[in-house]
Amino acid sequence: MKRLRFFTLLLGILTFSTLAHTQKHVIPFSRTTITTDPSKGTNSYFAWGSFPNKDMPVRRIVMHVTLGTPDSLPTAHWDYCDHIRIRRIGGKNGKDRKYEIGRMLTPYGSTYSKGWDFTWTVDVTDFSLLLRDSVEIEYAHTGYEPKNVGWALTIDFEILAGPPAIIPIAIEHVWNGRFPYGNPEHPFDKSIKPFTFTKAKGAKIARLRIQHTGHGMDEPKGCSEFCSRWREIYFNDKKVQHKDLWKNCGDNPLYPQGGTWIFDRALWCPGDLQEPDQIDVKPKPGENTFTIKMEPYTATKNIQAKENITATLIQYGAPVNKNDVAVEAILIPNSDIFYNRLNPACFNPVIKVRNLGRKQLKSLLIDYRTEGSVKRTYKWKGDLTFNETAEITIPGKIYFKDAENRFIVQVHKPNGGKDAWVGDNTLISTFKAPDKMPEDFIVQYKTNNTPQENRVFILNEKGDTVYVKGPKGVKPDTIYTDTLHLPAAPYEMYLTDKGGNGLEFWFMVEQGFGYLRLLDKNGKILHLFEKDCGDGQKFAFVTAPYFTPPEEDIYDFFIYPKRIKDNKFVLHTYFNKKVNMEVKLLTIGNVVETHKFIDTPGGKYNFDVSHLPKGRYIVEVYVDGKLEYKTRINK
Repeated sequence: MKRLRFFTLLLGILTFSTLAHTQKHVIPFSRTTITTDPSKGTNSYFAWGSFPNKDMPVRRIVMHVTLGTPDSLPTAHWDYCDHIRIRRIGGKNGKDRKYEIGRMLTPYGSTYSKGWDFTWTVDVTDFSLLLRDSVEIEYAHTGYEPKNVGWALTIDFEILAGPPAIIPIAIEHVWNGRFPYGNPEHPFDKSIKPFTFTKAKGAKIARLRIQHTGHGMDEPKGCSEFCSRWREIYFNDKKVQHKDLWKNCGDNPLYPQGGTWIFDRALWCPGDLQEPDQIDVKPKPGENTFTIKMEPYTATKNIQAKENITATLIQYGAPVNKNDVAVEAILIPNSDIFYNRLNPACFNPVIKVRNLGRKQLKSLLIDYRTEGSVKRTYKWKGDLTFNETAEITIPGKIYFKDAENRFIVQVHKPNGGKDAWVGDNTLISTFKAPDKMPEDFIVQYKTNNTPQENRVFILNEKGDTVYVKGPKGVKPDTIYTDTLHLPAAPYEMYLTDKGGNGLEFWFMVEQGFGYLRLLDKNGKILHLFEKDCGDGQKFAFVTAPYFTPPEEDIYDFFIYPKRIKDNKFVLHTYFNKKVNMEVKLLTIGNVVETHKFIDTPGGKYNFDVSHLPKGRYIVEVYVDGKLEYKTRINK
């Protein structure tokens, strides 16, 4: 296929690792304020985008979805299931298509303030037949919140021009609906019918692309949102997938959130742009059939479980090239917020590659370097079929300078041969250097009531553990203070929680609260671990014999309990100097009461809210006029 020049890069900031070549950006929604319609439970927003024409070869399309705090409203509160769809193509008189290309589960946003946003990304290349010329995009926002809260929505399609790795031939709907589960009067297998299609001329691969989330709360299992169950896909009566419909939420990149964000759910989490399943099969001539089955289950009370399923069939020709590999992401090092649980880092870069060739990918050379350092080469060995991905860890130290750095990765020699197209072989990420720390500092660790779930440890560049605390040998609700001396070198420190509920989680009052602080010899906070961190948190740093403390002060705050039962809560603070503090209690956008503390050294502050009605309140804490802490309490 003839190679074409790439599109000119339009205005816009790449939200993930920057590709080595230029892209076209189509942005139908740009900070559009969206709210629910509580009278209907759904509220759709429509916008047009100008995509490449049908003659332009497209290599890859990724969709970046950003939700932020609106300019004129507080952030929305609830985790709702939103749908992003292709509606009309080719202009206003085009046919209504209703293809779901993305499923966004909104976060619990009550604790987010002006200036906050977060971006997720999903590959939508499967819809390249439809994302051509003028396309109307729908964002269907579900839920029943009042219209005085909302989101600022941006959708950015990033399009890489170039020869397709596989040629799409046809696309059609398969399933689309909310199907009952566990309902004895409406069995699942009677509600969703097998799908039969005819093999298209020239088709070698039939791809079933599925978006599937579970909703509802029945008895006895809490289906479908909070019950683990399996799903099976059959193609021509042969099982091609068995999948447990369950997702861990304690490692969500977006944390903390204002609600029960850590609770594992039925293939989704609050604050999650769902990654669809792609199931590739080889169709036979004539008719072919897909069938979906669910683990047998019958609810006994509050029967309401629904399986929200959308599936699309895309028929493709054979992969165009024998050896064709793409590097899709740099996970470490990368300053993108989506990878914040992995970064900053001192050691072991991690990249994601995809095999786009006909031949099994069994070996690959990876050139990598931080800009300004010497190029290195790592040889990877594995076994990837077409369209499979691998996250590859490259052992060794990451080189960096102060402030911002650029990390460059180039893959080549797939299976020892020539790559069919080099346009997606190189990626560049930007990343910040790890923090600097003194050689001598203090670790202050307060356990909660379940310290057996937590472990605190520090690794050096050899992978040796140079400090560890817990889970054995520590007591509940106890403060441990250790003074460390770590010679000048890079280190990585970890707080892990096998319970997935961090050192403090508002819903679990019985867990108590803990904290993890790094202090200098004078008691000034150098680094503060997030308490509401789910599965845990990482901190990378470099010690130096000559260390200048940061000018800006770090303060620590936490409220306990946040789920109030006796009309009282305590605000705990840690300052290393006297400050002027102001504490505000708010409902949605309205200040209920304000408490001022002048020239206070910090400590514990008791609040009685017996005079306030039951409900949810936002607590904002200002220090010397600056908002430093925001959280939610439930009375």
